Amino acid sequence: MTETNQDQAEYWGKSDSGMKWLTFEQQIAASFAPVVDLLLDHAALEPGQRVLDIGCGLGDVTLAAARAVGPTGHALGVDISAPFLDRARQRSSGMGNVEYALADAQTEPFAPADRDAMISRFGMMFFSDSVAAFANIADALKPGGRMTFAAWGPLAVNPWFYIPHRAATDHLGQPPKVDRNAPGPLAFHDIDRVIGMMAKAGLTEIEAQAVEMKLTPPGGLTGAAALCTRLGPAARVLAHFGGTSEDETTIQGAVTTALTPYLDGDHVRLPATINLFQARRAGTA
Repeated sequence: MTETNQDQAEYWGKSDSGMKWLTFEQQIAASFAPVVDLLLDHAALEPGQRVLDIGCGLGDVTLAAARAVGPTGHALGVDISAPFLDRARQRSSGMGNVEYALADAQTEPFAPADRDAMISRFGMMFFSDSVAAFANIADALKPGGRMTFAAWGPLAVNPWFYIPHRAATDHLGQPPKVDRNAPGPLAFHDIDRVIGMMAKAGLTEIEAQAVEMKLTPPGGLTGAAALCTRLGPAARVLAHFGGTSEDETTIQGAVTTALTPYLDGDHVRLPATINLFQARRAGTA
């Protein structure tokens, strides 16, 4: 495992911020359900197919894929976080067509030409060498096998990120600047850059589009503000500055105010721009 990807393993497998994804499992699944629908609609999985889910997390997408391919198919979820996989296995208990593997998909020696399709919801943006990761994952696909993955679009069109980030930095200050293309949630915001990396990895029939949708975090305004504050950019700023519970409360109040314009009845409907990518491994099935 490269040093950078080891950092990701530490974050998602051991840090307090990473472990909050277990705490807010149901809220996260509900918030990102439209992204799963988008992903599976474009992946067009068929009964009997063998699917690889990269960055499977708590198994939401893996389970959906397993249901799509049915008992004659198979879904393999891969993640770098052991605690996430423990929870995913619990959720998959009794399903004979699902497996999980603790692995770094950039370097893992997957069985060659074993999978019909690869899918990923927000799991492809964390590699230290994306070209190497694309090439390695492609080797796991059968010739002509297709990748379909979703990534966050730019910060400016995703209030899920910029609202809590602004609230946290207004209160605590700005942490050191990082390269927007560095491994992280927004690393694939630039569609043309990602297409270039996919082409360099030898993928073919590359397609990409920015898809606008609405995310609806559960729990109304209070629930949405709490989720946005305790995950993602606000949580990272709080961790960087050693923020207190009082700081978190202040930031959550600011997030609540900023989310109010998105309130629709009892629900917060956050606009989001999701970059959807598809490509195939060279060759024909």
